[in-house]
Amino acid sequence: MAKKATVSAEKEIAVILTGGKQYVVSVGDTIEVELLSPLGAMKEGDEVTFDQVLLMDNGTDTTLGTPYIKGAKVTARFVSDIKAKKISILRYQQKSNRDRKIGHRQKYSKVTIEAFK
Repeated sequence: MAKKATVSAEKEIAVILTGGKQYVVSVGDTIEVELLSPLGAMKEGDEVTFDQVLLMDNGTDTTLGTPYIKGAKVTARFVSDIKAKKISILRYQQKSNRDRKIGHRQKYSKVTIEAFK
């Protein structure tokens, strides 16, 4: 017998779009999003507003945007800038004595969701 997925009435969720990616968030969540501003430009505790809200659900009503919900906003607090684990890319071309090693380290912003409006 399959279990039914239930959402409690006090658990609000929203789907936001930032950095070309969609995130399912609720109040109190800490998420890592694509870098919001140049490194060091934002200070800890700064307010961040996401106005591209695709879906909001409060447990009883679900609102879908076309593509965004007009007037809906999700506010968050900036926590820190972080860097992902470094990856190495090795390019090699045989018989021509050509090889090249490239490294990349993606940067993210960590934010904590505070409220839905």
